[in-house]
Amino acid sequence: MSGLIKTTVYLTESDYERLKAIARRQNRAAAELVRDAVADYARRRAPRVKPKSLGAGRSGRGDLSEKAEDLLEGMGR
Repeated sequence: MSGLIKTTVYLTESDYERLKAIARRQNRAAAELVRDAVADYARRRAPRVKPKSLGAGRSGRGDLSEKAEDLLEGMGR
């Protein structure tokens, strides 16, 4: 369990009892369930990382799609 940081979380009595019951049924520690739940929540809420290649081929022209045929005229001959 290296790399873990101890923290305190306040739960309502009913949530705590439900957590303990789930932990007993799964034969796991309540703390393990809390860690899993926090990790899952953090993964879902983390900002998505955009690929570094996104926009790498950007031409800087706003009219490229409209003028593609004109711009490519004469190429490949």
